[in-house]
Amino acid sequence: MKEFQLIEHYFTGQSQHRKDVKLGIGDDCALVKPAENKVLAISTDTLVENVHFLPEMPPQILGYKALAVNLSDLAAMGAEPAWMTLALTMPTADEQWLQGFATGLFEAADYYMISLVGGDTTRGPKSITITVHGQVTEGKALTRSGAKPGDWIYVTGTLGDSALGLDILQGIRDVRSEHHDFLVNRHYHPTPRVLAGQALRGLASSAIDLSDGLLSDIQHILKASTVGAVIDVEKLPLSQAMSDSVTLETALNYALRGGEDYELLFTVPEAQRGALDTALSHAGVRFTQIGQIQAQNKCKFQYHGETFVPEHSGFEHFK
Repeated sequence: MKEFQLIEHYFTGQSQHRKDVKLGIGDDCALVKPAENKVLAISTDTLVENVHFLPEMPPQILGYKALAVNLSDLAAMGAEPAWMTLALTMPTADEQWLQGFATGLFEAADYYMISLVGGDTTRGPKSITITVHGQVTEGKALTRSGAKPGDWIYVTGTLGDSALGLDILQGIRDVRSEHHDFLVNRHYHPTPRVLAGQALRGLASSAIDLSDGLLSDIQHILKASTVGAVIDVEKLPLSQAMSDSVTLETALNYALRGGEDYELLFTVPEAQRGALDTALSHAGVRFTQIGQIQAQNKCKFQYHGETFVPEHSGFEHFK
């Protein structure tokens, strides 16, 4: 198939038909109409083969994950997903691969009610770039810059599972059969905490999604808010699969530096802690208090009150 035939066959007419899309795929630009009193939240992520995903990754899983990791950014802002664009680069027009990729992409799109409104296809080394657009009531978006001394630090879900799942796929780790699928699935199928992010509006003072690991990502909040923090390493939430598969020291290392968890890291003032249980119960997600914001401008890690020195920092593209 030629470029426009590929677009029409695999990507046109398969996404949510939202009423706020006035003109979608097929013209030079899409036309969308944001809701009244809403501002746009926009995020772009690129996934490159051999950097962000393995060549043997099933295309349906890759399609799902490519959108899910972008939606995690919207979740961290408390935004409602609305529209997306897709730029897809491939060395050849592999129709079997495209069918699987499109199936996974629209599985996520349909679940989160997001419309594909445009994009591009080109020849080259395989990479996927998705730009997502969300909406949030003006003045209600979560940001990285609102944390204050005394605020409590929380994370959703459990940490490190995705990194361990990747190590299993690469043959670096071997785990018991009853834990294999759970850990691999945590790498393949991250759950963007969209509902949790929306529930935190008006409660959380700051938020970020955990894409590069706790060690790296918490620094973004601390820098933007010009504060410090104390992290109680013994409180980091670990899955049963993680605890059963590696030593405690290794598990904590995964939890601190492992990337691609796509959980939310957020801070909450003391006055809002009582409302947190109610707010997040409707999102159906576990959350754990792991530390506290301090005025001193650095991040300290402690294990049962003693200084803890992490082995490595989180993931960085350019070092």
